[in-house]
Amino acid sequence: MARYNFSNSNAGSKQNMTSGGITLWDITSLTGATTLRRAWIYDVTFGTDGTPADNTVTYKIDRQTTTGTRSTVVPAPLDSVDAAGLITCGCNTTIEGTVTGATQLLEIATNQRATYRWVAAPGGEMVVPATTLNGLGGRAKSPAYTSTAVGTVAFWE
Repeated sequence: MARYNFSNSNAGSKQNMTSGGITLWDITSLTGATTLRRAWIYDVTFGTDGTPADNTVTYKIDRQTTTGTRSTVVPAPLDSVDAAGLITCGCNTTIEGTVTGATQLLEIATNQRATYRWVAAPGGEMVVPATTLNGLGGRAKSPAYTSTAVGTVAFWE
């Protein structure tokens, strides 16, 4: 299985955080592909890159059924001999997609000065379904911090 990596620094302009939340990245099955594939997320890192301060920031990963308006990212294969992935990746959403209610897979509250990394236990990876436009999105929100954040994702398909 090929492994890939991308972050919301790869394309588009990072969006300022709001109390309602922003989507940093999303991964979905390719629209119109003849063979839809699943993907398994095994490593995620979240952090802020603005001026340090003591604010709370909440990061979460939710299921979604549509993507919003976002920049498309071509994930980099971790091994340069691997082919391009079939999973669609996006980042820096300006108009949010549809989040499936009560389906958050991860929610972590941190201090703005902290970076958070989640690594799946073997067999505990988050799965992107092989259903057109369905997938997972990494989001961030803060009641006080209003600058940008970075989200990096590693997955295999």
